[in-house]
Amino acid sequence: MALLSAEALILDVTDLHDRDRIVTFLTREHGKKRGVAKGARVKHSRFGGQLQPLAKVVVTWFEKDGRDLARISTVELVRTAHAIQTDLEGILLGSYLADHLLEFAQEGEGADHLFRLLDSTIQALIAGVDRDLATRYFEAWVLRIGGVFPAPWECPGCGGPFPPEGAILPRSGENLLCFDCGGVVGLRITPATLDFLRRIGREGLPAVAANPPAPAVLRQVEELCAQVRRYFLQHELRSYGVIQQTLARL
Repeated sequence: MALLSAEALILDVTDLHDRDRIVTFLTREHGKKRGVAKGARVKHSRFGGQLQPLAKVVVTWFEKDGRDLARISTVELVRTAHAIQTDLEGILLGSYLADHLLEFAQEGEGADHLFRLLDSTIQALIAGVDRDLATRYFEAWVLRIGGVFPAPWECPGCGGPFPPEGAILPRSGENLLCFDCGGVVGLRITPATLDFLRRIGREGLPAVAANPPAPAVLRQVEELCAQVRRYFLQHELRSYGVIQQTLARL
């Protein structure tokens, strides 16, 4: 049995029986982990107030060969995410951010880039960065780190730069192409959107927030990311569907 400890971001907490909870958390060194917090549902539990969605914590846990679930010993709260989950929109956003890491982070593999992305996004949201902008930045970078985000610099079909008219994302959602290579059927990506996608490759979220793009660009980035994500995962994130349904009722 190995005793491990690491800084972590809590991705999910679910009830287990009458006394315990299963906690899914992300670490830099060990990637995504799942463990049982025994007695976490009991009044006056030592985990009381620590197991908060998207909270930054220090987790200590025991691992045993052959077992899928670790046993969590202690959780020390470093930073809460309450400030961005004070309303329904914020709660849905938190679930959406966590869902990306639940899908893209691997168990037992280092996840430094994903950890830093989620950590910095939460910090920016707490500081007041626009939620829509932060979400588009985050989802594009998750796909970029995952190696599936279409390159916004040149057409992979012919190797030439994209024309002034922009680019097109075919229905397959695999690559951005020039109109000669991709035709006209698909999602048309404007020059302004291409410029934004290039910016986020070289600028941090606070810098992007200081000179944000137009709302129309953010909507196109959202559509592009959703199409690429569905192509790669072969399904959509459950939280994204919930967000769309909720917004449609408002």
